Amino acid sequence: MNTSAATPRDTDDSIRLATLPVRALLRRAPVTVAPDTPIHTAARLMRDERVSSLLVVHENRLIGLVTDRDLRNRVLAAGLDPQSAVVDVATTVVQTVDVGDHAFDALLLMARLNVHHVPVLDDGRVVGIITATDLQQQQSNSAVNLAGAIYAQESLEDLVQVSARIGELQRQLAAAGTPAHAAGRLVSAMTDALTSRLLQLGEARFGPPPVPYAWVAAGSQARNEQTAKSDQDNCLVLDDAYDPATHGAYFERLARWVCDGLNACGYVYCPGEMMAMTDAWRQPLARWRAYFRQWIEEPQPKALMLTCVFFDQRFVHGERSLLDALRAEVLQRTPGQRIFLAHMVSNALTHQPPLGWLGGIHTIRSGKHEGTIDLKHSGIVPIIDLARVYALAGGLLAVSTRERLAGAAHSGEITAERTRDLIDALDFLADLRIQHQARLLAEGRAADNYLHLHELSELERRHLKDAFTVVKELQGVLERRYLAGRF
Repeated sequence: MNTSAATPRDTDDSIRLATLPVRALLRRAPVTVAPDTPIHTAARLMRDERVSSLLVVHENRLIGLVTDRDLRNRVLAAGLDPQSAVVDVATTVVQTVDVGDHAFDALLLMARLNVHHVPVLDDGRVVGIITATDLQQQQSNSAVNLAGAIYAQESLEDLVQVSARIGELQRQLAAAGTPAHAAGRLVSAMTDALTSRLLQLGEARFGPPPVPYAWVAAGSQARNEQTAKSDQDNCLVLDDAYDPATHGAYFERLARWVCDGLNACGYVYCPGEMMAMTDAWRQPLARWRAYFRQWIEEPQPKALMLTCVFFDQRFVHGERSLLDALRAEVLQRTPGQRIFLAHMVSNALTHQPPLGWLGGIHTIRSGKHEGTIDLKHSGIVPIIDLARVYALAGGLLAVSTRERLAGAAHSGEITAERTRDLIDALDFLADLRIQHQARLLAEGRAADNYLHLHELSELERRHLKDAFTVVKELQGVLERRYLAGRF
């Protein structure tokens, strides 16, 4: 296994993949055929159009995919009549990507499924196809090879060894001056890859799932904002055909296998047990709908404080439609629910920037981290909380903090100017955090979020104060909007 360090050029390629939308890779309109097209006609079309695959489409709906490999293995080698319909040799269970997805997501999908062609959809309509060749022109030899290495492992022990390289990836990204949001996306993608591979190994060990499921990331992984210092937050959404007596033991074993595996790979158990291995967070879709209905329509402050992590959710593995259905319903319910939003704001205000009455920065006064500031809970988390409230108030699909803030400006939840201020504050604080963690990792120490002010220049301290001031002011705006006279 190759464990050599990546070059700066490799790291630059990783950044491009993490931010490049799939639509930028589309070079031509899709070449399509109807399901009943004869195979020999389809083959001639592939020759004439100089393509290695065709999309089988009926009434603008994707039916399947046929590649030159299919023609070789399923037609010529099998002696199939070339007059047969092309749909007979097509792959009809096809994974797709959306035009707005990132190129890195498409490459990880190809690595996970060991495929070389992925159709691209725009609002359910086929708009093109991307191939491994398209991505090879963009791909990194660091993050992408690491993802490929993850999917190639056959045991938990091997995954633990490979996962040790994720810290090195973060150090390389920090050394290259990678923006924190791009670095977070790459690090989160490695967690996705580890999770998917653990699920694949779990299904090989325990057998195929008895009913469909969606493995869902929550918290920082869902927001694509992970760093080397992250615990795990996840859950399972099961098909409503799930029967606890018949299927419960299988999914309990599978969930514990994955959560234990992630812990062994350095993603420690969630202190609040917000994990799929916890019975409450491994439930059928109907139960999840009931959870969110109660949280939104009958909010209890303590319950929301514990479960707000589940308002940041992203599909990782399994049946995507299960989560899509859940999120669509949640975001239809949250706008206009002022009591619920007031409780969310109240919880968000528990994390405050460390500014005194005169605007000075206060450090932690006692304990293990005396003399430091907590970059995560005093700076980054308050912005995450603000963005979450904006997203829920506006019914926004976005999960990442930056995308939520951008969407909030369009929905009117916050002005464009204040959005830019918050994004600038987030970028500054997140960059400080990732550089701080990279320094600790380079020294052989565990990454943390506690920064001594003497590590900063005078200019950086002024920027830090400005970032905290922006956050505090916008917390005040939400407090006046939702909490004035309420509690």
